[in-house]
Amino acid sequence: MQLAICSHFQTHCLAGKHNRHYSLSSMDAIGAGAEKRTAISKKRPRRTTQPKPKIEVPTSGDIEDFSFSKDEALQIRASLLEWYDNNQRDLPWRRISSSSSCGFKEEDDDDEREKRGYAVWVSEVMLQQTRVSTVIDYFNRWMNKWPTLHHLAQASLEEVNEMWAGLGYYRRARFLLEGAKEVVEQGGTFPETVSDLRNIKGIGEYTAGAISSIAFKKAVPVVDGNVVRVISRLKAISANPKDAATVKKIWKLAGQLVDPFRPGDFNQALMELGATLCSLSNPGCAACPISAQCHALSLSRQNESVHVTDYPIKVMKAKQRHEFSAVSVVEILDCQETIGPQSSSKFILVKRPNKGLLAGLWEFPSVLLEKEADLASRRIAIDKFLQSSFNLDLKESIRIVSREYIGEYVHVFSHIRLKMYIELLVLRPKGNRSIDYKKRDKESMTWKYVDSKNLDSMGLTSGVRKVYNMVQKHKQTDQGTIPERRRKPALRR
Repeated sequence: MQLAICSHFQTHCLAGKHNRHYSLSSMDAIGAGAEKRTAISKKRPRRTTQPKPKIEVPTSGDIEDFSFSKDEALQIRASLLEWYDNNQRDLPWRRISSSSSCGFKEEDDDDEREKRGYAVWVSEVMLQQTRVSTVIDYFNRWMNKWPTLHHLAQASLEEVNEMWAGLGYYRRARFLLEGAKEVVEQGGTFPETVSDLRNIKGIGEYTAGAISSIAFKKAVPVVDGNVVRVISRLKAISANPKDAATVKKIWKLAGQLVDPFRPGDFNQALMELGATLCSLSNPGCAACPISAQCHALSLSRQNESVHVTDYPIKVMKAKQRHEFSAVSVVEILDCQETIGPQSSSKFILVKRPNKGLLAGLWEFPSVLLEKEADLASRRIAIDKFLQSSFNLDLKESIRIVSREYIGEYVHVFSHIRLKMYIELLVLRPKGNRSIDYKKRDKESMTWKYVDSKNLDSMGLTSGVRKVYNMVQKHKQTDQGTIPERRRKPALRR
């Protein structure tokens, strides 16, 4: 692969020659012309061509040519570890797992080693695609509830999902649970090498390297987005950072740098540098401990058109898919004649399928639409879903107390932009009838009633929580303007 490396520059300077031609028929005319030209030249001196400014042209090179020399690696290790010792953030998982704070030894007992490995595993999985400040509270709650791998292995997926609610990327939580169960089933000994860790479901190359180096002092590298950015700037690598060959080479370069005596601290230092000083858009090069070895910084000082933030190159993100959904917050009232804070009511929650987006999580009844739809079309789709899933015939078996359009909410996933049209549908069964679940032909659906008190404290995804909050806000506003007793059914937009 060829890439543009700004390491050598050439200067091109072109000078032009001016030729003048005259066409005269006699020597006298030529002489006269010469005299005239002489006179003109005395009045207006001949202009000289100034050299053009130097234009620095980057040359190209192959990513396979990049490497850290032994001296370079030693300098980077020493400088970065000294900086890390003085500037590392105080984080709860580091108090458990860091070699500098725990002073662990190879002869530590199995429980102590498992505790370190488990803490690193949980923290690293939570930190993927999530800010450190957000993870801290989640990590503390998680470790209080499941302090060891064996405690986690006894948990249910629903419990884990509730604890994870709000962190996003819920597949990570499921893999943590499945991995814990797998380790316990295989004897309960926590694996320590990258190769053994990679055999656990959900543990990839990065997580395996982090656990092995941080918890067990194995001299193996880790590469996340922060490390990619730091190494790309150290070597001024302008190749596509998402390209498989580039990623492979950066792993190799990270392996050349990792400190054999303090691999966990060094890997954390490299990631810490990328997360703090060597940021994406505003790097603090003046305070960087390894700025002397940074090729991108050196180039930026030689050429004002080159910036440290040019590395790594920006890659266009895949365009998000637009989807549309009709969400019906179905509230079932008891047989009282009042509607308001004192009435007894429950909401219907539906469990999503165990595979796919937000697998196994709870949500309000919803229907995916083919495209944007008007109110009437959305209500028809919702009515069909309620009829087929719950035997809810809105004309025969149940009375509509109110049906109100609440508003729209756009929830953004990494690859999907979901626009939700939200309604509040308040129902009361006629007579002594109850709502019965009706199984569909090819798949079963799990659902449950939840009262408002439990719904308030329940672990919901951020999207479902937003929908519920919109409904609650609407009800509070509505109750302030409409009498609670004997309201007529409302069918409003």
